[in-house]
Amino acid sequence: MRIGKLRHRVSIERPGLTQDPATGEMIPGWQLVRKAWASVEPLSAREFIAAGADQSELSARIVMRHRGDLAPNMRIVHRGKIYNIEGVLPDPESGLHYVTIPVSEGVDDGG
Repeated sequence: MRIGKLRHRVSIERPGLTQDPATGEMIPGWQLVRKAWASVEPLSAREFIAAGADQSELSARIVMRHRGDLAPNMRIVHRGKIYNIEGVLPDPESGLHYVTIPVSEGVDDGG
């Protein structure tokens, strides 16, 4: 993948506790892991159909430089949209240059 295609700024978040500013109580929420450059590509109609019924919730693919700490319990936020990570696929050549992340769009409550 050419680095110039990674033109979208995304936030990678993980579940964690955050402090309620009004009460000071620790509540479940999301913590920023880091911001990263990525390519956010909506699935085409053909790819959506090819994903099959069991994966029909997949709505996009996000490609970014290789990261070893991505996990399915994390999420990615781009332009106000929340994407739940459905898997992390290493590049087929070396497995170390970039990852492809199939995602579903939706609201996740932080759990």
